[in-house]
Amino acid sequence: MAVFDDIKTGLEQAISYEKGELKARKTTLTVLPLETFTPCAIKKIRKGAGMTQAMFAKYMGVSVKTVEAWEAGRNHPEGAACRMLALTRNDPDFPMQSGIVAGYADAIKR
Repeated sequence: MAVFDDIKTGLEQAISYEKGELKARKTTLTVLPLETFTPCAIKKIRKGAGMTQAMFAKYMGVSVKTVEAWEAGRNHPEGAACRMLALTRNDPDFPMQSGIVAGYADAIKR
C-alpha cells in the first residue's frame, strides 16, 4: 500500500501546485564553458594517463594524426574532446575507472 500512498501524495501535490497553493522546488544547473588546452597541456594529460598517442587517439575517438596535430599546435580539440580532456586531467585514472580503457589484466578477464 506504500506505493499507492506515495503516488496519491505526489498527485495531490501536483494538483496543489497547479492551483498555486504549493510552490515547487527548483534546481538550477549551469554548464561551465569549454576549456581550451595548449599543446603542452594535451601532451601532459596524455602522458599523465600513461598512454601513447595511438592509445590516446583510440580513447578520445580521433585519429592518431589528430592527436599529433593537437600536440603540435596545428589543430585544437573542440566540444566533447575538451570535456574528455578536462575529465582526464582532473583524474588521470578516469579512462580506466570509466571502463573506456581496459588494462591488460582486465582484458584477459573479459
